[in-house]
Amino acid sequence: MHVRDGAGALAERLARLMGPRASVARGVLDQHGRSESYYPTLTPDIVVFPETTAEIVEIVRLCAGAGMPIVPFGAGTSLEGNAAAVAGGVCVDFARMTTVLAVHESDMDVVVQPGITRKQLNAQLRDTGLFFPIDPGADASIGGMSSTRASGTMAVRYGTMKDNVLALEMVLADGRVIRTSRRARKSAAGYDLTRLFVGAEGTLGIITEITLKLHPLPQAISAATCAFDQLGDAVDTAIALIQSAVPAARIELLDDVMMRGINAYSKLGHREAPTLFLEFHGSDAGVAEQAQAAEAIAREHGGRGFAWARAAEDRSRLWHARDNTLYAGLGLRPGARAVITDVCVPISRLAECLTETRRDADASGFIAPIVGHVGDGNFHMLILVDPASDAELAGAKALQGRMVARAIAMDGTCTGEHGIGLGKIAYLEDELGEAVSVMRSIKAALDPHGLMNPGKIFAGALP
Repeated sequence: MHVRDGAGALAERLARLMGPRASVARGVLDQHGRSESYYPTLTPDIVVFPETTAEIVEIVRLCAGAGMPIVPFGAGTSLEGNAAAVAGGVCVDFARMTTVLAVHESDMDVVVQPGITRKQLNAQLRDTGLFFPIDPGADASIGGMSSTRASGTMAVRYGTMKDNVLALEMVLADGRVIRTSRRARKSAAGYDLTRLFVGAEGTLGIITEITLKLHPLPQAISAATCAFDQLGDAVDTAIALIQSAVPAARIELLDDVMMRGINAYSKLGHREAPTLFLEFHGSDAGVAEQAQAAEAIAREHGGRGFAWARAAEDRSRLWHARDNTLYAGLGLRPGARAVITDVCVPISRLAECLTETRRDADASGFIAPIVGHVGDGNFHMLILVDPASDAELAGAKALQGRMVARAIAMDGTCTGEHGIGLGKIAYLEDELGEAVSVMRSIKAALDPHGLMNPGKIFAGALP
């Protein structure tokens, strides 16, 4: 493609700017072209490792002059090909931009560079009495989480990235540096540019600093699991917890297939039945009250009783198993790859959507474990396929398409937290209609040459 013609000359200019922090080594390129999901390796032409906003400005200006695409790269944990270099170009890896720039304890916020991961951030916040709660499972980078509008296991209580990003520093496609907001907790000053860039998947600019809302560490934490005979009963319990205003921090659902996977992968002995994983935060008295209310609601819906994990090491073991559901699921079919997909629906339609999806997956003959952040109506399915079988991949994509159509028909969304990337482009217009043309107009205004993470969100969006 024409975008690759100037790669050699651009590599020389980037090498002069970055020194050894610019690489064209085949292993480095391949590493940055792979995904956790089933997508083929799509490699950039060059990978650079900047350390400052000023360096990113120079990288963007050089790429703009050469007509070369720019693909931001965080921890490489995205699931919809969000960081795939579909048109080659320059991959900007933030692995060397991991600094906590400022902690404002009194205001409960923090300013960070985009490459820091959520676990690294919380380790540095440990002595402040504050923490950053968004937990998508993987130890993702904060920049990547902002770019994909990530969510996760604690969204039911603490919200998603859009609720916890206060401000951004951005480098736009023409090299301008902007700040989208100040640190005030609310503002009515002009367009909400922060929300525009959170979830834009790097297609409108490059995030170089993020200001995040922090939360007090809870005085007490307690976690539990509860098994059910029927999937619908587990979902109904989650819905009843929300509607009863029980302020659970996490309400996760693993179906019987996924429970079989995590038992084998994490060497656990849970009942292989639909199971809720719950966690409660607050004061000692508050946690006890929440737990008592949740147990009573679960019992009313056929729950088999709570198995408690109160000690820190027991909670860690429990959530480690939950966080590794991708690998646990893959273990159910050695050698398989996963078509990983997610949807989100209003909680009043969740039981219907989830049980119909489970029935459809079973009828399709695929091993397809389901795990969900059911507290906010979001669930994921891992459809395990033979990577050498075009027929299996086509069948899995058809199953995914039915799952998405079902969610949209229930006034839901084609992606609760993975983003559009490559994999959900076909569904965006079904969901939002004419609003997509408005998104295209914004893209054209901010990135007229289509250099920022091309080929994502919109069909045919290549330079």
